[in-house]
Amino acid sequence: MSSSPYSSKPSSKTPSKPGKALRLNRFLAECGLGSRRRVEELVLDGRILVNGEVCRDLSCQVNPQADEVALKGKGVLSLPTEQQYLMLNKPRGYVVTARDEFRRQTIYDLLPERASKLRYAGRLDKDSEGLLLLTTDGELINRLSHPRYKVEKVYKATISRRLSKQELDSLRKGVQIEGGLTRQAGVFVKSSSESGMTLKFVITEGRKRQIRQMVEAVGAKVLTLKRLQFGTLHLRDLPAGRWRPLTQQEIRSLKSITGENKHENSTARPAQKR
Repeated sequence: MSSSPYSSKPSSKTPSKPGKALRLNRFLAECGLGSRRRVEELVLDGRILVNGEVCRDLSCQVNPQADEVALKGKGVLSLPTEQQYLMLNKPRGYVVTARDEFRRQTIYDLLPERASKLRYAGRLDKDSEGLLLLTTDGELINRLSHPRYKVEKVYKATISRRLSKQELDSLRKGVQIEGGLTRQAGVFVKSSSESGMTLKFVITEGRKRQIRQMVEAVGAKVLTLKRLQFGTLHLRDLPAGRWRPLTQQEIRSLKSITGENKHENSTARPAQKR
């Protein structure tokens, strides 16, 4: 099976126009320092320097070409010259983290070394599998993860017993889990037997272990869980443990559902599976 070299050009150019002023938190997120909340903590903790001065102003605007922004102890920051976007079919047994204190296998063990700076949009727990989006585009991750955009995630779950119509309706209307009542969800029966069920879930939230908690709330247990779709991105026939860069069409489609669709010159080559 052929491999997609990570140095190919599957992505768009820098999302922010040269010389365009950006809010400081967006600039830091696009530099790959973490989520909006994480980078705001860096600002409030006084770890960010703008033109040599500590900046704790979250409303600060910076010009990537004219202003020097630095992280204490790390040096001057700069926007990536080209954003990277890829899809991974995560197998069971891998944890979604950059470093694991228990030395378990992580998703980055499946990726090329250059992918170490990519962030993921939405976790999957160790025993779950399926689609993961990884990118240097912090703004896209923030938008895809924010509840206001109601980005759909689709999962296939096999569960330990057959649920009644009332229990299925409870899952659809909302059940109480950690963090409160779940939003309305699509729950579709794909197959059923005396020993269990296969269900398709369509949710617009992304709480920790949400599908597992929802099923547990009606007295059953998830046996297998696989994410098939994230927004407009579909896993399709990508083999487990493999990755591929996104096409320009996939990138534009993801951005369009959060209102971040930008008209950029396509520099991508056709994606190949790895």
